[in-house]
Amino acid sequence: MKNVFIIGVGLIGGSFALDVKSIFKEAKIFGIDINDNHIAEAKTLGIIDEKADLEDLPKADFVILAIPVDKTLQLLPSVLDKVKDSAIVMDAGSTKFDICKLVENHPKRRNFLAAHPIAGTEFSGPKAAFAGLYKNKTNIICEVEKTAFKLQEQALQLFQQMGMRIRYMNPEAHDKHIAYVSHLSHISSFMLGKTVIDKERNERDIFDMAGSGFESTVRLAKSSPAMWTPIFKQNKNNVLETLEEYIQNLNEFKTFIENDDFESVYQVMSNTNRIKEILKGIN
Repeated sequence: MKNVFIIGVGLIGGSFALDVKSIFKEAKIFGIDINDNHIAEAKTLGIIDEKADLEDLPKADFVILAIPVDKTLQLLPSVLDKVKDSAIVMDAGSTKFDICKLVENHPKRRNFLAAHPIAGTEFSGPKAAFAGLYKNKTNIICEVEKTAFKLQEQALQLFQQMGMRIRYMNPEAHDKHIAYVSHLSHISSFMLGKTVIDKERNERDIFDMAGSGFESTVRLAKSSPAMWTPIFKQNKNNVLETLEEYIQNLNEFKTFIENDDFESVYQVMSNTNRIKEILKGIN
């Protein structure tokens, strides 16, 4: 793997580049980004070796699109148009159905690997990137059978060397499940942050009282709106379904408190405590 192109040199793309550099010492990393400051930062930080543009893609051996999912929809077909037959093109988007549907009849569909490495932090940009982000994280691959077998093998070997676990899933199932375990948690965090900010206008002491519980719960509200708005748009139906269930649970909990039914309050929380065991299994 000689020429690796990172489209979007932020947290996801930059961390991927750093891992590739550590595994393939001879690899040359090219960065493509609409933000020239990001390119300059990525070069200074040693994430990329050179700035590139889309016209340079014919020399790519591996391309990863680590950009918002709406931008992936715009760019992916032209990326596939430009790459050579032996190149691997991978995305890292948090939605998969629309992206897979878009290129299902593309002449170079065999070159595309639809992936979602479930890794990240609440920070963004090249300065947020770090080697080892993907270690022990799950990488969900959709429609693997549509990717050329030899290219699958190369990509899977790289993922293994990066320390990722692999799961296979169809795009519909991926988008439904990820709405619960990722998209809903981001919405909850954003809305908790909004509620506190709205209240803080009148009660400035509220942040003096905020402890580690608040900080950890609202952490995801630091995430990039430019990345998450397109995710909610592409996964609208699944997100709405999860929100309906979440709102129903909140209303039920509110009713218990209104009715002084603290036995039910206790029972709901006690039953939910088993999330600890579930998360142990995930870790």
